[in-house]
Amino acid sequence: MDRPVFNPLQAQEVAAAFGRAGVEYLFIGKGAAILLGFPGTTQDVDVFPAKSEENGRRIVTALDELGFELDETTRSEIVRGKDFVQMKSGPFDIDLVFAPDGIDSFEEAKARAIQEGPFPVANLRDIIASKKASGRKKDRLDLELLELFRLEFEARER
Repeated sequence: MDRPVFNPLQAQEVAAAFGRAGVEYLFIGKGAAILLGFPGTTQDVDVFPAKSEENGRRIVTALDELGFELDETTRSEIVRGKDFVQMKSGPFDIDLVFAPDGIDSFEEAKARAIQEGPFPVANLRDIIASKKASGRKKDRLDLELLELFRLEFEARER
């Protein structure tokens, strides 16, 4: 079955549900860059949550509300903050990235984050650093365009 590509409306749903549940998180990845105006597409919503059992329980509550079907193994992985939890059992695809490549800590990333309307978004420099560190071919393909977008974005924000 073909899954829908990322749509900012999905990010609105995530932001609303995570907000109601009190989840501490940042949008990350190409979807986060799209929320900042990057002209691209992606298949899923990538979220960088703070790693704690309490935050994990809040994430489970929010995902239940969004209509994700979570088995006990997935619930446990989320609560304990497994480095990467990929979910395709809901209305759209979402990846929880508790330990993104190239980013030392959630606290540091949060201090550099951008609030774009209702969206807490990782800084473009962190998004780019994570893509560089991943070493994946599909991430390397995005790097040049993301760097150009970052330069434009930072010039506009001054």
